[in-house]
Amino acid sequence: MTLRIGTRGSELALYQANAVAAQLRAKAGVDCEIVVIKTSGDKLAEATVTQIGGKRLFVKEIEDALLAGEVDLAVHSSKDMPVVLPDGLAIAGVLPREDARDAVVLPGADGVTLSFEELVVQLGATPRIGTSSVRRTAQLSRLFPGATFLPIRGNLGTRLRKLDDGHYDALVLASAGLIRLEQRARISTLLPPAACVPAPGQGIIAVEIRSADRRVAGAVAAIDDEPSRAALEAERAVVTSLGGGCQMPIGAHAEVAGGDISLTTVVLSLDGARAIRAESRGPMTEPHQLGIAAAEDLRSQGAEQILAEVQRVHAAVEGIQP
Repeated sequence: MTLRIGTRGSELALYQANAVAAQLRAKAGVDCEIVVIKTSGDKLAEATVTQIGGKRLFVKEIEDALLAGEVDLAVHSSKDMPVVLPDGLAIAGVLPREDARDAVVLPGADGVTLSFEELVVQLGATPRIGTSSVRRTAQLSRLFPGATFLPIRGNLGTRLRKLDDGHYDALVLASAGLIRLEQRARISTLLPPAACVPAPGQGIIAVEIRSADRRVAGAVAAIDDEPSRAALEAERAVVTSLGGGCQMPIGAHAEVAGGDISLTTVVLSLDGARAIRAESRGPMTEPHQLGIAAAEDLRSQGAEQILAEVQRVHAAVEGIQP
């Protein structure tokens, strides 16, 4: 049996697809073929995620190919997947989670590791920080109140070149992508989840299949990492329950240990002035319920009002796009 894996063509996407293929060969005994699919998001490389319409544009063509039977499964960074999947598709498995934390990268600082306190001194009072994530911007605004946040897109190599060429004083990226692409030495500081709660699913590679395809589901089940799957379910349930979606300042990070999940969540205003947090804990066997409970805690503290304001801002921005 040969399974066709649909993926984007970026260096990181191909790494992830090949990692899944290697696991399927080793654990399920199946051969794999990588099928590169260019998405609408790839064609609009310089626009921000908000401007081009959200994360769906980075997966739509791949999911269309999956639904049409042109590929047998799709591989994604789970943090880039919309929380509501198209009818007929499901996440069938995930690989073990890489480091979920956000990483600060300084120009030309290979192999130099700084504490957070040293980082603050290094950046000074008014750093230019590159990130296109509203979640990161909102949280980092609280850590670096004098910072200017500038959007950045492109693959990892492009982003690092822009940093080293002086367009930014620092970048904030997912540490998982840096580690997977053998750029761990570029990480200057890892931000603890208590200071910057990661995006739901950050660091987890997800495998999406047709819900009714039992043949593929059986193969993918052989590579599914149960603790990482439980963490992902809890984190995605927070966003689903809150009605949040792409480019919402919501952080959710689940840690699994001893059969239990500890879940840290946050909802922020776009400027970071307001932040609502919730901590919850429950059995690994009930991740969805834990995520819903955390969302209810956030909602009771006023999260829905904050998210409604964010949606109004996004709607206003979309309304003035040409």
